Amino acid sequence: MAEDFHAGRGTTARFQISPPACSEALDSLLAERGYRSHDSISIQVASAADVCEHSPAGSLRVRNDDRPTQAWFDLWHSVNDHGDPRPQWEMLLRADLPSLYAYATIGEDAVAVGRAVADSGWVGVFNMATSPGARGKGAAPAVLAELAGWSRAHGAERMYLQVESENASALRLLERSGFAELSVFHYRSSE
Repeated sequence: MAEDFHAGRGTTARFQISPPACSEALDSLLAERGYRSHDSISIQVASAADVCEHSPAGSLRVRNDDRPTQAWFDLWHSVNDHGDPRPQWEMLLRADLPSLYAYATIGEDAVAVGRAVADSGWVGVFNMATSPGARGKGAAPAVLAELAGWSRAHGAERMYLQVESENASALRLLERSGFAELSVFHYRSSE
């Protein structure tokens, strides 16, 4: 059983509850066993055309590369500090699917980043981050529009991403950009 496996290794048992793939009975059973519910995640989808159509006029300048640059990574990591940056950097360098690394600038400073990965007619949007001082200035919508244009140019008319359900500002941005919620999942863990 998963609990025994994790207990023997001193780690936490964690389950992703994704309706309809997981029954409500599993979620209830885990709750009864004391598993805590956390990290509600919204899966959002949009057509690339809708995202392009909803992009604000007079958007900021957006630069892009097919590989991560140090400037792109440094901004992403500064907003999403996950400790040692080397594993994340190395993982990005190993990515072999067609990708775009976009960043919006104010002056010469990168203020928002995002990454698009094309696969099977879809584009996944990852690594969205905006520096705190640039929030509300159109940087994130400009990055999304750049990713959507790239998506269409690569024959992927549909986009998806995941966002924390509690991130109200990101959810408002996504709605204004043409995204809609497809489903929600959450985790349960023994701690």
